[in-house]
Amino acid sequence: MALFSRTKKTTAESKVEGASPKVATPSRALPTDRNLALVLQAPRITEKSVSLGDQNVYTFVVHRSATKYQVRDAVKAQFSVTPVKVNIVNKAPRQFKSRSKGRTVLEKGMKKAYVYLKKGDSISLA
Repeated sequence: MALFSRTKKTTAESKVEGASPKVATPSRALPTDRNLALVLQAPRITEKSVSLGDQNVYTFVVHRSATKYQVRDAVKAQFSVTPVKVNIVNKAPRQFKSRSKGRTVLEKGMKKAYVYLKKGDSISLA
């Protein structure tokens, strides 16, 4: 008495029983894995980022889950330039006591990317 042995059906028998054909399994990749339009959210225009623009360094606010490689690919796709280097800074949200309102205020966090370009390349953000 073998509890775990089963007889294998041949393909002819499975066709007779009306077995359904194999269905392709969906990809395990996340839907945002290669959607590069969602990676770069906005250019970050501040006094520091404008001064870095003279040195071919551009600053962008990026998606929370974006990686350096996704940022590189998104800049290639949107602006047709190849970044030399990408640095990512993760700014954590913080709570602080407001002096004027007298209550706790929440400052939102963000993730920003510094994109370094070659000497001749540039991006027009306007």
